[in-house]
Amino acid sequence: MANLKFAGLAATVLKSNFSKLDRPYKLNFAITYWCQSRCLTCNIWQMKPKDELRIDEIREFARKNGHFKWIEITGGEPFLRSDIVEIVKAFHENNKGLYLLTMPTNSLCSRDMVLKKLEEIAKTGIPKIVITISLDGYREMHDKVRGVPGNYDRAIEMFKGIKKLSRTYRNLNVVFGYTISRFNQGSLPRTVTEVMGEVGGITPNDFHINLGQLSSNYYGNSGTPVTPDNSAIAGEIGWLMKARKPSPSPMIVMENMFIKKLAEFARTGKQPMRSRSLEASLFLDSFGNVYPSIMWDRKVGNIRDYDYDLSGMWHNETAEEVRRSIEKGEEPNQWTACEAYQSIGGGVLKLIK
Repeated sequence: MANLKFAGLAATVLKSNFSKLDRPYKLNFAITYWCQSRCLTCNIWQMKPKDELRIDEIREFARKNGHFKWIEITGGEPFLRSDIVEIVKAFHENNKGLYLLTMPTNSLCSRDMVLKKLEEIAKTGIPKIVITISLDGYREMHDKVRGVPGNYDRAIEMFKGIKKLSRTYRNLNVVFGYTISRFNQGSLPRTVTEVMGEVGGITPNDFHINLGQLSSNYYGNSGTPVTPDNSAIAGEIGWLMKARKPSPSPMIVMENMFIKKLAEFARTGKQPMRSRSLEASLFLDSFGNVYPSIMWDRKVGNIRDYDYDLSGMWHNETAEEVRRSIEKGEEPNQWTACEAYQSIGGGVLKLIK
């Protein structure tokens, strides 16, 4: 079954190389904006959200949109939703082709609670589950960037706990997620080296990276000096590319392509591949608002106004206008993992020629 679901995802990605998709295969879903972090790079933690989607609404959305093969659950801190297992089950039960579930955590929730819920999620049988442990520096640096003393040690312990759990549940995977920003630029090599010294059996392949960028509809950080210097980006990404080991894993291959294009984006300031926003994927916030991506504050509609069915919204006037803007290259420049993987997948045949 896992192989069939992987084949289904791969076939859809391959199809996107030849023609436009009529419905998205990836959902980026911020299930809550509540967060205990105090990050310098992001202002989500300053929100006091009200009227977020209830579990019955999420179940209805999952029931009426059963075509997702990859779901990224994010926040805020996803594990602050006590019903996170029910949310995952709703999508698993209604998206028969679901192959991949990805989700970050800041490690500030109870470790035992997170492990218990992850065990329940792993038992659903979703073929591949990847948990990203946010880690933005070595001990002192991470705690400074995240604004919470002791966060580094909790992140290390959370990684170890999930890694141990993954020995029992082979569909469960864990990596570190590192965002290069103005606040930690130049710290990646030291961070990777020190973490490898504390956590046995890992390599630079166990680090996923992103670039600190601005977003008014997600991070709420427009006007914040987040992006690092180009020279710092080039040096750190170059170091990581040399440190990573070759692997036949499709996820590692895609990540290496992402990193290579991230270096290009940092150097040129231009999106290196055509966007697949509002074609292969969309961003759904915790209030039901649909956007092309986490980086584009262009609201397409709210699922509550469409009876939780994307089909009515997918070709409305705003959605078509957004697609025309993308064709003209008017989308904001971006290269974040939430959207970049779909661009890579949709252009992978050109990349491997």
